[in-house]
Amino acid sequence: MNTTLKLIIVLVAGIALGGGAAWYGLGRSKSTGTMTASPAAPAGEKKALYWYDPMVPDQHFEKGGKSPFMDMDLVPKYADEEAGAGVRIDPRTMQSLGIRTAEASIGKLWRRIDTVGYVRADDNRIDFLQTRVSGWIETLHVHAVNDPIRKGQLVAEIYSPDLYAAQGEYLLALKHPEDAAWVDAARQKLSFLGLSAGQIAALTKGGQPQRRVAYYAPSSGIVSNIRVHPGAAVTAGMPLLEITDLSRVWVTAEIVEDQSGWIVPGKTAEITLTSLPGETFEGKVDYLAPKLDPATRTVEARIVLDNPGLKLKPGMYANVTLYGGKGEEGIIVPSEAVIRTGKRAIVLVAEEAGRFIPVQVETGMASNGQTVVLKGLQGGEKVVTSGQFLIESEANLKGALDKLKPPGEDVYSGTARIVAADAGSGALTMQHDPIPALKWPAMTMDFEVRDKAILKGLKKGEAVEFDMVKESGDFTVTAIRPKP
Repeated sequence: MNTTLKLIIVLVAGIALGGGAAWYGLGRSKSTGTMTASPAAPAGEKKALYWYDPMVPDQHFEKGGKSPFMDMDLVPKYADEEAGAGVRIDPRTMQSLGIRTAEASIGKLWRRIDTVGYVRADDNRIDFLQTRVSGWIETLHVHAVNDPIRKGQLVAEIYSPDLYAAQGEYLLALKHPEDAAWVDAARQKLSFLGLSAGQIAALTKGGQPQRRVAYYAPSSGIVSNIRVHPGAAVTAGMPLLEITDLSRVWVTAEIVEDQSGWIVPGKTAEITLTSLPGETFEGKVDYLAPKLDPATRTVEARIVLDNPGLKLKPGMYANVTLYGGKGEEGIIVPSEAVIRTGKRAIVLVAEEAGRFIPVQVETGMASNGQTVVLKGLQGGEKVVTSGQFLIESEANLKGALDKLKPPGEDVYSGTARIVAADAGSGALTMQHDPIPALKWPAMTMDFEVRDKAILKGLKKGEAVEFDMVKESGDFTVTAIRPKP
C-alpha cells in the first residue's frame, strides 16, 4: 500500500470520528513502518457502541484492534455521534479533503444547449442539367468534380437525331408564314425538347439546323457530380451534371430528447468550427425534425447560414450553441453539487461547526454546468461542490441517508420491535413505542410497506427504527433500520 493511499484511509477514519471526537494525530509505527492513528486523550470516558473499519463501514466489531481488511486500527462509534441529523467533520480535516461549497441562489437559467453538428449543402440549392432527347455527347467542356461553375457556362454539346429533325421541321414551317399554327407548334416542340428562347432565335436567324446543340449551366456553384463522359450515349431525362450552390449552407445539430422541447424554428444559434478558430457564425433554426432518432435519442435541428467566401465546407464538424430563452425561476446550484443515486438526488448542505446535512431534492432543467432545484432547498444554503463522496460515505455509515424524505413529503419516525415480517407478502407487524408527533401511544399494529425489500433479514423481537409517510389516508413504512 503506497503512502498516499494510507493517508487517505486515515483521513476517512478522521471523518468517521465526527465533530464530537478528538482528531487523531498521525504517527509512524516503528515495527511495520505504516501510518497509524494515535488517539488523543479523551476529555471523558465514553461508551463505544461498536468498532468498525471506515473502508468497510457495514462490518461492526465488539472490540477495538487491528482491522482484518486494511492495515489500520478499527475506529470506535460513540453513542453521541448518532444524535442529531447529518455528519460532523473536524474543520482541520475539511481543509485536507479539499471540501468546497457554493451558495444556492434564486434565479433563472438560460435554456442553453451545447451540442455538435455538421455542415451540409442546402438541398434547395442543388440543380441538375438534364437532356430531354436521346443522343450522344460529342463535346464535354466540364471534366472535374468540385470545379467552380457559373450560370450560363457552356457544359456540353450533344448530337440528337430527334432534335436535328425538329429543327428542320421548324425551319420548314417558317417558309409558310400563313400557317401560323404550324409555326407555333414547331417552335413549341423545340422548346419542349430543351432549346432555350435564345437558341430558337439564333436558329430562326441562321436558317440552318445545328448538328450539335449546346447545353449551359442553369446556376452557379460547384460541379458536385458528373454523370456522363465524351462520346457516351444519353437518353431523354438523363442527368448530365449536378451543380451545388454553397453560398448558403445548412448546419444539422443533434438535440437530446429532454432538451428538444426548448427549441422551435426561429431560435438563435451560434456555430464555431475547430478549423476556423476565433470565428463565430450566427444563424437561426430553420426546421426541427418531426421524429426522434431511436438509436441516439436525439432530434435533428437544421440551421441556415450564409457562407461568404465558402469558408463552411460540407462535411465539417461544428460546435453548436442553441438558445431557447430563460426557464422558470427556481433555486440554482452547481450541477456538481447534485449526487444522483439512481432513485433520488441529494445535495449536502454545509452548516456551522463542520456539520453537513444530506437533503433530498427534486431537480429540474440543467444548463451550462448549473441545475435548478424545484423542491428541497429554500435558497441561500451552502451546498458542497467537492469532496461529497467522502461525506456521503460517512452519511451512509451513520444512516443519515436512510432518514431522508422526498421533498414535500412529511416523514414520521419511531422505534419498535418486530412482531412479524414477511418479505414475500409484504406483511409487517410491529410493537411500536409512543410517537409524539402523531400523538400515538405504544401499541402493536400492522403496517403497509412501500417496498417489500426492506423486510428482508428482519427477525422477530428485533429492535428497529422506522420511518413512515401518510399515503391516501393510511401510513406506509418507507424505511427500517436496526436500532443502535
